[in-house]
Amino acid sequence: MTRYAMNGPTMGTRWSALFHMSSDFDVAPARKAMADAVTEVDKQMSTWRPDSDLNRLNAARPGGWVALPDRLLAVLGAGLAIGRTSGGAFDIGMGDATTAWGFGPVEANTDMIRTARLAKRSPAHDVLELDKAAGRARKHSEMCFDLNGIAKGYGADQLAEAARQYGIDAGLFAIDGELRALGTRPDGRGWAVAVETPNLDVRAVHSMLELDDAAVATSGDYRHWIDVGGHRLSHTMEPRLGMPLRDPPASATVIACDCMSADAWATAMMVLGQARGLALAERLGLSVLFLKHDQTEGFGCGLFAR
Repeated sequence: MTRYAMNGPTMGTRWSALFHMSSDFDVAPARKAMADAVTEVDKQMSTWRPDSDLNRLNAARPGGWVALPDRLLAVLGAGLAIGRTSGGAFDIGMGDATTAWGFGPVEANTDMIRTARLAKRSPAHDVLELDKAAGRARKHSEMCFDLNGIAKGYGADQLAEAARQYGIDAGLFAIDGELRALGTRPDGRGWAVAVETPNLDVRAVHSMLELDDAAVATSGDYRHWIDVGGHRLSHTMEPRLGMPLRDPPASATVIACDCMSADAWATAMMVLGQARGLALAERLGLSVLFLKHDQTEGFGCGLFAR
């Protein structure tokens, strides 16, 4: 068996794939299929592309049906479902807030921040209606949707599915911190994945996981943030307030059957925080690892629920 490792740009970061196949495996078509899969996700779901299908929905007037591709409808549906189950902790209707605070395609804007903070908010699952049979959706009031908390996980799933089409039934596929594992390594062990120590200054391993036909995603406050008045603010939004989380955990790591779910639940756990997040994880049977900042040592200590 020969080890194949490849990567490419997507969604402002990079995708990667690691797998083993015979030495005469024609890797070029598989690589193109994986690159095409994540490019399609980006074209449909990006808030950075003015012509994306998601931005067509964002620009539509309330009450009007918008034709959408099946994959986007599937991700929107998953986002709404996790939004309901999490009690609104995960909300795909935060596009105005993420843009206002500078986590979208434009810089932070004081007027937009004020508007986002004062807006009367309803959860996305109360605003967006999906008609999957007819391939369409409509919103019942003004709302800007943002899938950055779920689309990369879905993209990792699509990488894995594209690889399957070329006979690759074991491998590790990733976009940024979202990873999907198929099968096991040639030695029968799971795919080794590091959970990062939540440290602003250095990259170090906190712990290791071994994935066997599973997915993992991590959301944290130590890589994507802004400084406002000497205070570091997380890129994760508090849906009720339309602003960054004030005192989030350092990170939340979720293991699930698919990466789309792991990605969304990692964001939801950051919003819920340690106490509420662990309680919900216990009820739902989710595998969650919270890391909190240790101010004296500068690294995280973990709290786990399965």
